[in-house]
Formats: sequence, C-alpha cells, structure tokens
Amino acid sequence: MRLTLLGVLTALLGALLAAPPAPATAAGPRVVAREVVFELENTNATSVLCLPDNQTYEVRARLVGPRAAVLGRSGALRVNVLVHDLATGSWFWRLPGHPGYDYARQLARRGETSLVLDRLGYGASRLENGDATCLGAQADMLHQVIQHLKSGRYTFADPGVGTTPAAAHVVTHGHAVGAAIAQVEAGTFDDVDGLVLMSWTDRGATSLATRTAARQSAACAGTADYAPLAPTGAAYRALMFANAPADVQRTAARLRVDDPCGDVGSLSAMLVAANVAAGQVDAPVLLLYGTDDALSRPAARKQQASAYPTRVTMRTFAGAGSALPLERPADKVRAAVLRWLR
Repeated sequence: MRLTLLGVLTALLGALLAAPPAPATAAGPRVVAREVVFELENTNATSVLCLPDNQTYEVRARLVGPRAAVLGRSGALRVNVLVHDLATGSWFWRLPGHPGYDYARQLARRGETSLVLDRLGYGASRLENGDATCLGAQADMLHQVIQHLKSGRYTFADPGVGTTPAAAHVVTHGHAVGAAIAQVEAGTFDDVDGLVLMSWTDRGATSLATRTAARQSAACAGTADYAPLAPTGAAYRALMFANAPADVQRTAARLRVDDPCGDVGSLSAMLVAANVAAGQVDAPVLLLYGTDDALSRPAARKQQASAYPTRVTMRTFAGAGSALPLERPADKVRAAVLRWLR
C-alpha cells in the first residue's frame, strides 16, 4: 500500500510539473501598448463654424489592451477611443509614473481595448501652425479615426508588429472639451455604439470657466498661434483638481501643454454646435461628474442629461473635480464605466 501511494503521489507531482502554469486570473490578461498612426484630412464637415487648412496630417495614438486584442487575434473587438481635453494630450489617460491612475491600462486589465489619441496639435501629433486646425476639424478627424478603426486602415508605427485590428464596435470617451468633440462627432455622423462624457456640459459653465476661456482667447488674439489654458501650474491645478493626490496633481501640471489657437478660437462655435448635436445623438450616453468641479455648475448636469433623446446614465463622484480619471475616486470612475460598458 505504501509503495502504491508513493507511486500515485509521484505521478501526480510529475503531472503538475509537466502541466503549463494556470493563468493568473486575478492580475487579468497580459496588457500591451502599441503606437499607431492614422493619416487624416484636417477638414470640417460638422456644423461647427470654423475653417481648418484642409491638409493631410499624421495623427498618432497608442492602442492599449489585452495582447490578443491589440494584435488582432481576439475575434470581434470593441475599441474605446479616448479623447482628451484642452491643455492635455494622451498622457491624461495614461499618467506617467502613476499606474493606479492609468485609465487605459486599468481598463485593459479588465479586458477592454482603448485607442489613446494625441489630437492634432498635441503630443506626438505635431502641428506647426496652431491656427491651422479648429474644434470642428477635431470632430471631423475623430470621425475619420473611427472609420479607419472599423476598416483596419491604420498602421503600427513599428512596421514589424503586424496588421492593425479592425473594430467591430466603437465607444468614445471624452473629457471636457474632448467630450464636446465626441458629442458633435456622434450627433453628426452617427457611427459610435456609446458615449462616455466626463465633466462636460454645453449649458452650464461657471464664471471661472468663462474667465479662463476669455483669458486664453485674448492670448490668441495677438501673434501667438498656441496659448496656455492656465499660466501657472497652481492655476491649472485649481481648474482641474479637487482631491487628487498632490504628486498626481504635480505630474499633470508639469505635463500640461499650450493649445492650438484654432481650437481656442472655435470654442464658442463648438458650444453652439454641441448643444444642437446633443439632440441628434442616438447612442447610449454615460455622463460622469465630480461634485466639486470648478468648471461646470451643478444645476447644468440634469439639464445636460435631459438633452439627449437616447438612454442616459449619470453618475457623480463626491469631492472630485474635473479631471475624474486622475482624482482620488479614479477607481470608482473606472468601475462605473466598466459596469456601463457591460
């Protein structure tokens, strides 16, 4: 009996050693990020009254998600397109040095794939003349990105990576002015499956938001073609944050950038167009707000929710300011998004 038992134990041990290790499900899928490039026309087919230069540009982004999805080996794919605000860039959705506030990577750990854009004039999507584009063109180029995603007509920056995947479904996530861009795109072109709009209202800016926009517009009225949203890091933090950790705020303030004056000068026209576009959105909408957002009036949030003719879900986060993915309840923000997506 002892020899038989020993033989059984030896056989079991050998089987365990020979078997491949089980996946670490608690850690989620293996996440990768790949640089991608879109060739886009800087045109404006929206109702936003502004004039871009109608030239062709490379717009760069990062595709972040489970490895199989990013490399096109996962079947039908949903891609979340992340659209940043003024003064930011793709870094807003993947804050360097702060993995707990990396919105794109944290979604990827739960199986989601995201395209993290640098809009034209920001980050890796260089634009020599900041007057050459405008917010109507930004919405038009977002539409082009979505169409290229669906057809797979874009490329990896590293040609050795392989063939870019095509998206079966697209959901746009926008923050502040990025949300306005996503809203106008959806209302104009009707080609997305959902909208996640953070810290956005086209009908309730605070006096601080109005003064900030006026100051930036004045800076663009001279010879400058790029202008800062906030003149100092402290001023930027006051606009964006209410309860984020101090080191997160410092990193964001350090990474902030000047805005193309074409975007700045078309903000009023964008507000008018966004107000109209809200009534033309057919996709479901998730509205997310911080209770202490310095840029939008609380009363405007319900008005915004009532503007869409489709299903709307609204969530607010106590103590948070505008920069929801970087504020202290960032994990709760992501959880709300994931519940809604599923």
